[in-house]
Amino acid sequence: MAFKVLFLAHVPDAEPEKHRCVIETPIYKLFVVLVKDQEKAVEECKNLVEKEGINSILLCPGFTHRDVAEIATAVGEKVAVAVARGDGPSSRVSKEVMKREGWFL
Repeated sequence: MAFKVLFLAHVPDAEPEKHRCVIETPIYKLFVVLVKDQEKAVEECKNLVEKEGINSILLCPGFTHRDVAEIATAVGEKVAVAVARGDGPSSRVSKEVMKREGWFL
């Protein structure tokens, strides 16, 4: 049985039904889903934990501490929930690119 991970990212123009993929090896299965808002994030997490048996959820830096807590509560204690955070310089670089691409409407 593979270790199953969900990477979830907030993206302003995301359509989770369309913007998703799965990458797998015999021992690892990575689900990637893009969501527009927190409501969809919680929905996707709960759904994939139930249907795919997700073991760990990795959230993009756009998730707030409250968002993370809501997801952790929604999926339960048997699913690890972590957040990918960068250092100050990395965050500035990412923010500038996102700003240039119209991320912040």
